[in-house]
Amino acid sequence: MTDIAQRPAEEKSFDLRAAIDILKQYDGEYIETSEPVDPAAELSGVYRYVGAGGTVMRPTRTGPAMVFNKVKGYDDFRVLIGLLASRQRVARLLGVPKENLANLLRESVHRAIAPVVIPNERAVCQEVVHLASDEGFDIRTLLPAPTNTPEDAGPYFTLGMCYAADPETGEHDVTIHRLCVQGKDEISMYFVPGRHLDQFRIKAEQAGNPLPVTISIGVDPAIEIGACFEPPTTPLGFDELAIAGGLRGRAVELVEGVAVKARAIANAEIVIEGELIPNYRVQEDQHTHTGKAMPEFPGYTGEAQAAVPVIKVKAVTHRKHPILQTCIGPSDEHTNLAGIPTEASILDMVERALPGLVKNVHCPSPGTGKYMAVLQINKRSPQDEGRQRQAALLAFSAFSELKHVFLVDDDVDIFDLSDVIWAMTTRYQADVDTVFIPGVRCHPLDPSQDPAFSPSIRAHGITCKTIYDCTVPYDLKSNFQRSQFMEVDVNRFVPGFTDQTA
Repeated sequence: MTDIAQRPAEEKSFDLRAAIDILKQYDGEYIETSEPVDPAAELSGVYRYVGAGGTVMRPTRTGPAMVFNKVKGYDDFRVLIGLLASRQRVARLLGVPKENLANLLRESVHRAIAPVVIPNERAVCQEVVHLASDEGFDIRTLLPAPTNTPEDAGPYFTLGMCYAADPETGEHDVTIHRLCVQGKDEISMYFVPGRHLDQFRIKAEQAGNPLPVTISIGVDPAIEIGACFEPPTTPLGFDELAIAGGLRGRAVELVEGVAVKARAIANAEIVIEGELIPNYRVQEDQHTHTGKAMPEFPGYTGEAQAAVPVIKVKAVTHRKHPILQTCIGPSDEHTNLAGIPTEASILDMVERALPGLVKNVHCPSPGTGKYMAVLQINKRSPQDEGRQRQAALLAFSAFSELKHVFLVDDDVDIFDLSDVIWAMTTRYQADVDTVFIPGVRCHPLDPSQDPAFSPSIRAHGITCKTIYDCTVPYDLKSNFQRSQFMEVDVNRFVPGFTDQTA
């Protein structure tokens, strides 16, 4: 391998700093401030107004990514928030039109490139090393982990790429988890049931062993998006870093840890190395006793867990003048991370079973990226009537946490929810176009999925999944033609119009 400093000039760099440089080329995509900010609730409070969007309590909006250059108590660190908090921004960072993101992700799964390990001396994430054995080591004063709100259980790392290996097979997995700073060298790790890293942890714990893990923060956004794929697209043992390799056409580079036997992302801004300790649990809000954890993607603050596993931190490494990347739980950043891979998974499964029927899929922000999908249906013949509902059932199979599926015709813009609601208003009759599927396991963070909310729900986390068929019956299509306007060159009348709306 050539030294990183000797690579050809034309070889493109893919890391967080390269992503920021891309955004700087566009108006309104990136801002920074040198006004001192407190990471305890103030930083997120600012960005709530600037660009959080998503399911954040109004007022909020879609806005630019933002870097805070001066974080109180952390002289050498900057904090970035909102990198992926707009679909347009994600598209620009991945180099495709925003309508093509699901297809790009789907193709990248099929052309996955496995990660490679590089020598430690080439890994910029290890330019500065802090060992837990060092005198005065304390992650609370070393890293500016923000709190989203004043009632959070503590500071959280919200965009850490958690990477570990199956202790039996050696297969790797990367996922994003809720990581709360609990002490000078302890971080709690919340697992939604079924997550792959939790399966690795359970295997190690059953054998009485710790599970080595790294947390890479501030990486190429292709890695963050790829890490959010879930089964069945990425089954246990599938390393999602290979999807990022497929997205970039180049393997993600890893490096061996300096203190644990685990690999980290070599060009990360910050890496936390540690071990998940067997049979050791802490109360997530042990320092605040608020009963609350942090704001989650549905728009509500998650309940603090009574007993969560703990990572014992062994080292922190980082680049010089590092950038800690974070996000607001219910922001568009979270819903894009969850939603775009979900779109790709649904599109892939439906295309394999019903080729050509579904033109595109959108998991919009109000649906949290996980709970709602809109499928654009192309009915080509009378034989396609009814297959749209089969496509909805396949969508539920492709992504088990999906709650609502909306089916619309191919003349409806699925990325414009006003158009989707128009279709529901004029092409949907509730008594014949609503399909209920009760008693299905979904996602535990939806507060309505509880017996107290509905007597039909047997236990928390079970829901009634629903299909809303807003497509026109094939034999009635001629009665539902939208008004056709003249195609014109708007730039003759409004110069630059195309560029303004791109």
